[in-house]
Amino acid sequence: MGNFFNCHEEFLYRLKIKYYNFAQMQVLRKILFPFSLLYALVVYFRNFLFDIGFLKSKTFETPTVCVGNLSVGGTGKTPMIEFLVDNLKAELKIAVLSRGYRRKSEGFILADTDSSVEELGDEPYQIYSKFKDIAVAVDANRQNGITSLQKMVDPDLILLDDAYQHRKVKCTSYILLTAFGHLYSKDWYLPTGNLRDAKSQANRANCIVVTKCPKNLKTEARKKIINQLNPQTHQRVLFSYLDYHDEVFGLDKSYSLNDLKSKNITLVTGIANPAPLVEFLKNEGVSFKHLKFKDHHFFSENELKNLKEKDLILTTEKDYVRLKNQLQNLYYLPVKHRFFDDDGEQILKEIRNII
Repeated sequence: MGNFFNCHEEFLYRLKIKYYNFAQMQVLRKILFPFSLLYALVVYFRNFLFDIGFLKSKTFETPTVCVGNLSVGGTGKTPMIEFLVDNLKAELKIAVLSRGYRRKSEGFILADTDSSVEELGDEPYQIYSKFKDIAVAVDANRQNGITSLQKMVDPDLILLDDAYQHRKVKCTSYILLTAFGHLYSKDWYLPTGNLRDAKSQANRANCIVVTKCPKNLKTEARKKIINQLNPQTHQRVLFSYLDYHDEVFGLDKSYSLNDLKSKNITLVTGIANPAPLVEFLKNEGVSFKHLKFKDHHFFSENELKNLKEKDLILTTEKDYVRLKNQLQNLYYLPVKHRFFDDDGEQILKEIRNII
């Protein structure tokens, strides 16, 4: 039984890749509804065994903060990690621990100047590239990863990227992300829906952040969302939106968004949900052809050969770290989380209180 549940997380990640584009496959989703009931039963039973202590969760002396979600698909976990690092690294010795999904390596690895994107995975490599003054590590075994970081780095705080379902570690605090327009409260289990965990597990969160909101989201609309999420009395529901940069950056030059309007652009995305980026570029008047790949896609030689023939390739920061050493005509558009009112400070206050 133990081995069965140990496979649960790997099963979730495989489903994430296989079903990330199911929005266009509604008929198949409905056909697979009986499988979603079976999946829900497995999820419920696994959580029940952790809740009663049959399966053990381990706590650590070092404060740990988990950033995660209940659904497959992009909710902005990496930008959230970067927001926390950017705002806390001056006062705390921070380490980031990730699974390193789809990396071409195994075991615990602490990033250094010789690390590659293949070794770390795209998201950890992106974080390390931007924040060389913090420790970034990967390990599918979060318990081992935390223990190794404590011995090698002795951080004040460990941020766990995408570990909400990894219940073998009991974190000090949990930040749960849910995307505007795709709230977990309105979702259903895989493969009919996008839920990879039970809605009731939202109760473990200290903060629930509704990400990818429209910039003009009104107070009344936010109140309606809070009612839909029905948070516990100890939980705060906060709101953020994606703030794209007004320039794109390559290896040795940059262009303003206005400059892009006169260029022949191919948008290349290998992320779970490129829709916000696509909408932003269209609203900015940028024309492009969109080549859409699955999340965390590693490009083949034939695909790279085709991309080299394009005039200018625009991509996301996560895709850029996989492609930057293989293409010369490549640019990325940075993106950050921005918060409504003082919601960002509320998250930082939550973390400071646990140190």
